Amino acid sequence: MLKDSGLSTQQGHEMMRHINSSSSSKDIDKVTHNASKVDVQVGNVSEGHMNTLRSITSAHGAPIRFVDAKSATSDQQVLAEIGYKEELRREFSTVQIFGVAFSIMGLLPSIASTMDGGLSAGPVGLNWGWFVGGGLILTIGIALAEISSSMPTAGAVYVSCYQWAPQRVRKCISYSVGFLDTLSLSASVCSIVYGLAQQILSAVVVTNPDFNVTNGITYGVFAACIVSMGLLTSLASKFSSKLQTFSIVANCFLIILFFIVLPIGVSRSDKLDRKFNDGKFIFGNSENLSDWNTGWNWCISGMTPAIWTIGAYDSCVHMAEEARDAVRAVPIGIVGSIASCWILGWLICIVLLACMDSDINNIVNSAYGQGITQVFYDALGKRWTLTFLSLIIVCQFLMGASTVIANSRQFWAFARDDGIPFSNFFKKVSGRVAVPIRAVWGSCLLSLALGLLCLAGETAADALFSLSIAGMYMALIFPITLRLTYGRKDFRPGPFYLGDIWSPIVNWVAVFYQAFIIVMVMFPSQQHGTTPDTMNYTVVIGPGFWVLSLCYYFVWQRKFYQGPKSNLTDEEYEQYVGEDVIDAIISSNAQHKSERLA
Repeated sequence: MLKDSGLSTQQGHEMMRHINSSSSSKDIDKVTHNASKVDVQVGNVSEGHMNTLRSITSAHGAPIRFVDAKSATSDQQVLAEIGYKEELRREFSTVQIFGVAFSIMGLLPSIASTMDGGLSAGPVGLNWGWFVGGGLILTIGIALAEISSSMPTAGAVYVSCYQWAPQRVRKCISYSVGFLDTLSLSASVCSIVYGLAQQILSAVVVTNPDFNVTNGITYGVFAACIVSMGLLTSLASKFSSKLQTFSIVANCFLIILFFIVLPIGVSRSDKLDRKFNDGKFIFGNSENLSDWNTGWNWCISGMTPAIWTIGAYDSCVHMAEEARDAVRAVPIGIVGSIASCWILGWLICIVLLACMDSDINNIVNSAYGQGITQVFYDALGKRWTLTFLSLIIVCQFLMGASTVIANSRQFWAFARDDGIPFSNFFKKVSGRVAVPIRAVWGSCLLSLALGLLCLAGETAADALFSLSIAGMYMALIFPITLRLTYGRKDFRPGPFYLGDIWSPIVNWVAVFYQAFIIVMVMFPSQQHGTTPDTMNYTVVIGPGFWVLSLCYYFVWQRKFYQGPKSNLTDEEYEQYVGEDVIDAIISSNAQHKSERLA
């Protein structure tokens, strides 16, 4: 390729060494001038800290990083092309990357937390809402998997925005997306751990019906769980990877036990007359416990369990720098976790509907605080109910721990690029365990702060549930849309790619469905008579935090955040990417120069 540009490999590397050793701007200008004589456009790119021989010119004339994940021969090489050195240990296999998202989705614990909302639209809402919602979420997962395969780094969601957005606005878009992604993951931690606190206290109520659960007690249990998860995830990444394997086994064991024990319990339960609900009830019985019309209530109630449960799959992306063969492991983890949870979750919903009391109100308005506790109690009695609740609590704790891990990696990646206050403090990685311990605790403190909303009651807690969804999709919609539009010609597919025909189709479906979710989760549960206690504050919190991120960026953070910031020296970059990549960059710039002159 260098022959085509008129520059030999040796000349190109001598040029780079000259740049590395030059201390004055005059020397650099001289080298750049010499490069232009051989039709090589290397321009000095200061924006985003991209160095002279690390960038190419985009289809719109802006400097962007050269990243070719499909041709890269190692994880270290493709990460260096993105601009970063390896600071974390690659201890996670493909199965364990899958386990991160599968654990966070935590099927039975998550369905336990969201089932009551789905039943507001009756069995048809919970059943078909899950099936339709899960299938559409898979399209979003595929779109994100393609991005992660082409850009396998912990901050890929906001880094790709910088790569593909218009030059004038790419820094603020990248920053706001990184801000939202960090915030939504912290909200996910809150919602999962808050659900865990509710499960723990629900078990207490089963054993002691007179126990009075207050908001203060709930927050105390929530805070204790966050702190314990922070301690657990501060251990070496090898331990964290083994934790994902254990979580996969634990969740699968719980699901298998559920499929076996609950139907047996119903067949022996006098309270349920030893009868199962029939197919007409499971697949065709529609209810409407709200004052919205039946169709819209099916959307906002029936689809919510799937949308909330099959979420946080971007956690696989944030673990990319600890994954072996990340360009394949991360997309497999995303798509595999969504697909498996979609089908298994649908089967769980069907079994629950077959085994529950046919009077929906008895489940939704259960004295135990959660409908699934009532289902277990009716079919299995007190002892087995406590057994299942205990197992659900263990799995939900593992969900929370996995979310804390993923959240801390996004927090760390954003700090590495000077995206958060005190970035120099939080970006440090522990040399002893190769874990960003400061980021772990920084992200935990953010979750504890957001969790204070729980003290305001159920309405505020529900806003946390919705913020984790709205914030996530408000972040993800940007890189997927940019990749299809402005950055279309600059997108270089990785090994995971559906092809030039199917990929755009699936990605556009994903974009429209994300937009639908963002709007949908901001609607209140009731159409009329909305009060401050029943309002859905996501419509304020979601867009509000996005506007806040932009205000904060323009007022203060733009002084520090210059886009993705390389932490590689020129010598390290040349060593990690190899001669072929340097050749490709020089050739690409030479071609662009020729096209401009023509």
